[in-house]
Amino acid sequence: MDDTTDDPTDASPTPPPSPSPAALLAGVRVIESSLLGPGLVGTFLADLGADVVKVEPPRGDYIREMTWPIVEGVSLLHLHTHRGKRSITLDLRTPEGVGVYEDLVAGADVVIEAMRPGSLARRGLGYERLREINPRIVFCTLSGYGATGPYADMPSHGIAYDTWAGLIRPVVDDEGFCRIPPDMPNIGINAGPLLAAMAVLAGVIHARATGEGCALELAQSDAAAYMDWYRIETERAYLRPESEVTGNPADDLERRPPGLAGMWEGVRYQIYETADGHVLFMASEQAFWRNFCEGIGRPDLFERWPGSTYADHARGNRELHEILREVFRSRTSAEWLEFGREHNTPIAPVNDTRSVADDPQFRHRLGFWPAEALGAEQMPLPVFVDGERPPLPSRAPEVGQHTGEVLRELGYDDARIAELKERGALG
Repeated sequence: MDDTTDDPTDASPTPPPSPSPAALLAGVRVIESSLLGPGLVGTFLADLGADVVKVEPPRGDYIREMTWPIVEGVSLLHLHTHRGKRSITLDLRTPEGVGVYEDLVAGADVVIEAMRPGSLARRGLGYERLREINPRIVFCTLSGYGATGPYADMPSHGIAYDTWAGLIRPVVDDEGFCRIPPDMPNIGINAGPLLAAMAVLAGVIHARATGEGCALELAQSDAAAYMDWYRIETERAYLRPESEVTGNPADDLERRPPGLAGMWEGVRYQIYETADGHVLFMASEQAFWRNFCEGIGRPDLFERWPGSTYADHARGNRELHEILREVFRSRTSAEWLEFGREHNTPIAPVNDTRSVADDPQFRHRLGFWPAEALGAEQMPLPVFVDGERPPLPSRAPEVGQHTGEVLRELGYDDARIAELKERGALG
């Protein structure tokens, strides 16, 4: 095990292994102050090779105890969110702890504040102060509702951003109680960190080119809405008169409901039951529809309902819908996928969160990093560098696991580390 705060005067730890050639962000140091899920900002960067040092309060981030499953006493949420990172404990209520944080920032590229906005500023470590220490620092704040606006100070959790953005609608159970739906997209809590990581990289490129850092500020709620831009912008477009904004010509210009809500009545773009499961049929282009009809030996279907050139789902065609329902039941899902390849017709698998892991495309492209290395089986970052996956990250750290190691990298000797511990700066 790496060095811990239990005895920071132990012998110097073994240096971390040299980065793999696929570690694109080798040489980028990130100081992360995060709480719970927003720490994924640093995860994306760590997966690509950045040195992410998570600064935790003495008790640590309680993400280790949150949600389910709990794997051998530690939450999967922690094992995934903090893989590849190092942990140092600092009590920022002490001037010595603040001083150590400042020393960390002096040699860093990025500071991530993934918690309520202003948390670091309340400890004297806001962007203006950190810029004095390191003019090239990229400071990124990611929070629930953002640093401004009427909701800025409201406490929140991950589902809130999707309900706010209109992504989740309440359902009513058999007894009339409103409930959170069982299947949710979890957009904001994942898209927010992803957009933040992208912005951080843009900031680092700018800082290295100009010598000047910047302050970035993002909200998970904003990200949830932005990811659903098609529906939200459609609603805005429909506020204009029909003389200016219509539906698609394939629908006789009739306005469909926003986004994919208009797929309910689709026939040539629809989910169908097969002999052993389901597939998604997507022959909305006339050329694909022709290929399908010829492939199943039913050119009469094309002759009777040729459709428009593009985006024609044959909405509401009940007779055709019933015919296709029986056609798709005649073969297995695997047979329909092979049919799609052979006859150039878009037909896709329909999986759930359990079956997708057994899908051959999933096994080929993603798969899982082993539980032996990371504490639980985890999907790798879906990025290939020169045909290879990013390097296997290290297991998510215990609280303060790398405190002594990181402090020695700052040039602190054993006596200084022991003094900091005695003064309570390390918890």
